[in-house]
Amino acid sequence: MITRIINAKEGLDDAVSLIKNGELVVFPTETVYGLGANAYDAAAVKKIFEAKGRPQDNPLIVHISRVEEVREIARDIPEVFYTLAERFMPGALTVVLPRSERIPDIVTAGGDTVAVRMPDNAFARELIARSFPLAAPSANRSKHVSPTSAKHVYDDLKGKVPLILDGGECGVGIESTVLDLTSGSPVILRPGAVTAEMLAPYLGVAPGSGKVIGTAKSPGMKYEHYAPTAEAYAALSAESAAAFYDRCAAEGRRPVLLFRDIHADVLGERERISLGVSVEDFMHSVYSALRTAEKDHDVIVVETLTGEGRAASVMNRVMKAVGGKTV
Repeated sequence: MITRIINAKEGLDDAVSLIKNGELVVFPTETVYGLGANAYDAAAVKKIFEAKGRPQDNPLIVHISRVEEVREIARDIPEVFYTLAERFMPGALTVVLPRSERIPDIVTAGGDTVAVRMPDNAFARELIARSFPLAAPSANRSKHVSPTSAKHVYDDLKGKVPLILDGGECGVGIESTVLDLTSGSPVILRPGAVTAEMLAPYLGVAPGSGKVIGTAKSPGMKYEHYAPTAEAYAALSAESAAAFYDRCAAEGRRPVLLFRDIHADVLGERERISLGVSVEDFMHSVYSALRTAEKDHDVIVVETLTGEGRAASVMNRVMKAVGGKTV
């Protein structure tokens, strides 16, 4: 199969045709690139799992272009969904709802719930509006670092997908927050750029109210994710990273540091890929930096962020990428 990369605006007509004919299309979103198929077509969705090498017991998110489309995908939709949608959709929030009969088993891994999201990308929403809601995971080979550019997708899926819509770099840089509204009280299954603190006012959670937003004990840990091909570690401090770097270099290995510029004085002349300055910079660039680092280095050492909110969301991904290993 020949894989084409086309500017998203110029390639929309081809993309719509492919989706309508039961094929796959890679499309840009604000979080990461998605690998999409008609969510109502089980045979088309099966091709997603084949292209990625993804286990079929791992459910997919259904992407919509308008809030009203949720009524075709889900049932018994609570009013709070619409409250959240008004504030966070389009955006980096996925909400788990009771599944409608129209969604095939392969999308939900046979479960009775379905995850729904409206991407904050005009090309993605136009593709969906002109074709169907799209079942879509990240557009990378299974277990590898998620893609934030069309080139990342091509590196992983060349020859396995017919079309990649190139919409430039993703603005957010990590996958969406997943919020489950089907378990009695709201539970965050996967943290993301939309944080618990941001969601709380819309879920009736306030200090002293006695209400909380639950967090899954091990969100997304059924399978390994986000892992680079090189050995990777999270550094507990810039000083520990520098010392570990020097030991690796003395052993003849090729280490690299993924750190924000605020640590430049401590890290000195050691080889480093910049993660910017802010937490948002870190979130935006960490996947791309991991992919760049793995090409020419044996060992990757990633800065550890502290705190809650987006810092915690980013560290959720980093710790999975390094398999929990620290230095």
